[in-house]
Amino acid sequence: MKNLGSFSICGVLDLNLHSLNNEGGEGNQIMTRQVRILGEDGKLVHVNAISGDMFKHIQAEHLVDTAREKGLPLCSACKRFDPNRIANAKEFKEWLKKDFNDAQITNYLVENCTVDDLEGILVTAQNKNTPRKSTVEFGWVVGIPERVASDSHFHVKLMRDAGAAGNDEEGANVGQNIYHRPVNSGSYAVVLNVDIGRIGFNDITREYVIDDEGRRARFEGLVRSVLFTFLEPKGAMRNTQNVHIGSFSGVVTMSNSTVPAPTVSPLRKNYRDELKSIVGTLNNMTDGALEISSFDSLTDFTGLGQNLIQEY
Repeated sequence: MKNLGSFSICGVLDLNLHSLNNEGGEGNQIMTRQVRILGEDGKLVHVNAISGDMFKHIQAEHLVDTAREKGLPLCSACKRFDPNRIANAKEFKEWLKKDFNDAQITNYLVENCTVDDLEGILVTAQNKNTPRKSTVEFGWVVGIPERVASDSHFHVKLMRDAGAAGNDEEGANVGQNIYHRPVNSGSYAVVLNVDIGRIGFNDITREYVIDDEGRRARFEGLVRSVLFTFLEPKGAMRNTQNVHIGSFSGVVTMSNSTVPAPTVSPLRKNYRDELKSIVGTLNNMTDGALEISSFDSLTDFTGLGQNLIQEY
């Protein structure tokens, strides 16, 4: 097998009729999340987007499921998908009552929980301030200008005898409701980095805490969770607006050293060519540290995920 230091994914994901990420509501109107970006023409434009927080949450949920299935270590809090992670684990709270330094706390996090190792956490209990940086970094999944649109549609909860007495109780959600829901469709730019070299690594002592077999198992779980994120994005409002996933095309860059796997935003039309050029230049400087692979469908992307698990 070949060693892998990091990999990055840059691509264009087609999503139709979804409402995966919203900003809240005003009255009976749910507001879709909007961001302002700089287009290639140098002008600012508003587009709808899905936050990196949402996609990181989706990926973390898939990682918990994978860790359970594969028997990877999880703290009691992450087993129940507690957003506070190990900071809300009873066994960790008891252990932390003793006087430990940041290096010892980091060792505990890495050894005892796959999610805290890979997804990161900040421990602030007992007057501590111990950070664990995530191995996975998601950018905003942002609509490409002129290739994305948002609409709002009227809905009503139908009831028999809607005007009858007893059906207008305030705050009880028992009366007839009318509301407006957003729906979004289009092509979205995706950027993410995965730092494989830091799996099981204590950033303070600069040593690996778990053995190669344990790191290999976590690597496989991490790749699976990233892959599943794009096959089943577990965002908001999926009970009646489950997303129609279309094509996914892009580039995966891979590094076998400390050279970073490069990214270029798919908001640029020529991002693929630019990435190929960057990889070629860096390989001339670093004796072939990088590889690059393109994919043009979810089938291709799934195959690349399988190859990562089998070959690295």
